[in-house]
Amino acid sequence: MRIIAGRARGLHLITPQNMNLRPTSDRVKESVFGIIGARITGTQVLDLFAGTGNLGLESWSRGALSITFIDKSQGSIRLVRNNIAKCHADQDCTVIKNDAVASIEKLHHKSQKFDFIFCDPPYNKDWLSRIITALVQFPIINRNGWLIAEHSQHDILPALPAEYELFRSERYGETVVDFIKFINPQ
Repeated sequence: MRIIAGRARGLHLITPQNMNLRPTSDRVKESVFGIIGARITGTQVLDLFAGTGNLGLESWSRGALSITFIDKSQGSIRLVRNNIAKCHADQDCTVIKNDAVASIEKLHHKSQKFDFIFCDPPYNKDWLSRIITALVQFPIINRNGWLIAEHSQHDILPALPAEYELFRSERYGETVVDFIKFINPQ
């Protein structure tokens, strides 16, 4: 697992040892960031279910201004912090140990907004519908912001509320990545 492009290009991130994590593969990550392109530059990014910090740190390397990482696992939080330090990205990163849904509510109450939200939850646990419901109740995505959701092909994307539009969906073997735009902020 490595940073593919940008200021930390080629840097190998610390990978999990005996943890129940499924980091986004370099192939999928390269495709996702190929679709996003230069839109990531100058943005605020939220990495839900951060795991290793792989997606957030790729965003940072490609020019995102600030990254907030959320994970409830102490092992993942330690891994994210170690990878942030390895990238020398400490000043631009915030790490929060908490449940993803509870974090969305807390960030909303702090009036924080994001341009990109990466959501890579455990597969086949209905997390995607819970996250979308929380984002509708506690809108933390800026106008025209993106929710990029990685999930199993067996996890069906729930019906999207009027505020959201499925922009694109890509399949990589068992993995599906949905690009969802927030089009109607309150």
